[in-house]
Amino acid sequence: MTGFFYEHDADLAALDGQRVAVVGYGNQGRPWALNLRDSGLPVSVHVRADQTREQAIADGFEAGAIADASSADVICVLIPDDSIPGLGLAPRPDSLTIVASGYTLAFDRFTPEGDIAMIAPRMLGPEVRRCYEEGVGFITAVGVHHDATGTAEARMLAVAQAVGGLKQGAIVMTPRQEAVLDLAVEQLLSPVLTHVNTSFVMVMLELGIPLEAITTELFYSGEVERNYRLLREEGFVAQLDHHSPASQYGQLSRRGRFDNVDVTTTMQELAEDITSGRFADEWDAESAAGAPRLAELRDQHAGELIKAVEDDLRAKLGPSAGSASLPGGR
Repeated sequence: MTGFFYEHDADLAALDGQRVAVVGYGNQGRPWALNLRDSGLPVSVHVRADQTREQAIADGFEAGAIADASSADVICVLIPDDSIPGLGLAPRPDSLTIVASGYTLAFDRFTPEGDIAMIAPRMLGPEVRRCYEEGVGFITAVGVHHDATGTAEARMLAVAQAVGGLKQGAIVMTPRQEAVLDLAVEQLLSPVLTHVNTSFVMVMLELGIPLEAITTELFYSGEVERNYRLLREEGFVAQLDHHSPASQYGQLSRRGRFDNVDVTTTMQELAEDITSGRFADEWDAESAAGAPRLAELRDQHAGELIKAVEDDLRAKLGPSAGSASLPGGR
């Protein structure tokens, strides 16, 4: 059974007199820096001398080189995982380094001195800021990876509170648990869902349903998305009452019809790639080579032809439909 933390478990006084450095000013870095400052913490931003530094200065932050972050008491490293090992950060033995993803710690890509902790919002970067401004906060995964000073947990919780990550509760996870779960959603769940959707599309096409109607039902109408939102907000049992009796009967009576399909074995094989570190090694090699396979895969599965089909349908249905000029109402 895992543990949970809430706002009453944290005390910003744990950071009294300490300087907080945010490394990176992109999807996560900017929201974190703004939230931390609005919570009353002294924050500096450390990025390359590019437009992100200009944006940080325009936002009123003291901004400097990445290397200068090493002198801070708390260092929040908020850049893509594969870029972290090359930063050259050298925290003090009494500093706390925080990452927003467990990946580099789980697979020994980043081993800074001093306290090390993870604060991983279960939320995209821009939403980290939006949820803070709305006062609703967000759910977070937190964990202490190394406690050299005896203050790692208290300081981690103070930062989590300041960024908005305790208002809805935080679940305690090790960086390895967080990394494996995150990678598994991407590598086990996403591919099998794509396979299921593709099979569904093919069966519907065989029944004479237009492709536009099928993809609208699955994605563009937003119905599936809103059903998942109800699952989050109300739970499965409560949301089931929003469906008609025929819908409820159809969903529940057909459960088990796919139990003969063995996806578990393949998932276990893919999970072994993750937990053994093979995927991390594979991605390191791919990234070092300039990601040619990724470019090939994107062209195959998310290329211009697919984008053109999507853009055409989005122009005919949904929020952008009003701007479409289609003769004869077609």
